[in-house]
Amino acid sequence: MALNLSQKQEVVAELADVAAKAHSLVAAEYAGTTVEQMTAMRKKARESGVFLKVVKNTLVSRAVAGTEFEVVKDVLTGPLLYAFSTEEPGAAGRLIKEFSKTNDKLKPRLVAVEGKLLPAEHVDVLAALPTREQALAMLARVLAEPATMFARVVKAVADQQGGGEVAAEAPAEAEPA
Repeated sequence: MALNLSQKQEVVAELADVAAKAHSLVAAEYAGTTVEQMTAMRKKARESGVFLKVVKNTLVSRAVAGTEFEVVKDVLTGPLLYAFSTEEPGAAGRLIKEFSKTNDKLKPRLVAVEGKLLPAEHVDVLAALPTREQALAMLARVLAEPATMFARVVKAVADQQGGGEVAAEAPAEAEPA
């Protein structure tokens, strides 16, 4: 279905808004993908904070102008599926990688992160990035480690000096008069 000028302008405006806020972009070839596979991918994309869209490359070129994804303008050829990570950088990479395992027709073509254009092989690197929750858990573990090590050292020193166990003597009970 062909879009008229106002519809094209709406699509460009929507993509420009998403591109301005997105953390990463993955473009993939999707020719030969079934409707069921695309529906499942769209559902998973909504759940994981990924904006997924099939759009003409000329409209994407116009939409990404002035954003950090402008580097992809010259390499957009053929039918492509665009996945913008809106919540965390690795979400689009995980989505495309997960669905390309079961669908050999879905092939990553390019990755764009922080104004850098990367080859399709970097989808694996992007997919390996931790989620926000995983990153916070790692940070908490790193922050707690010095306190844990200090407690171990204090206990080891106390054990060496024989003061590891404190024997508390019960005070003698005074008999009532």
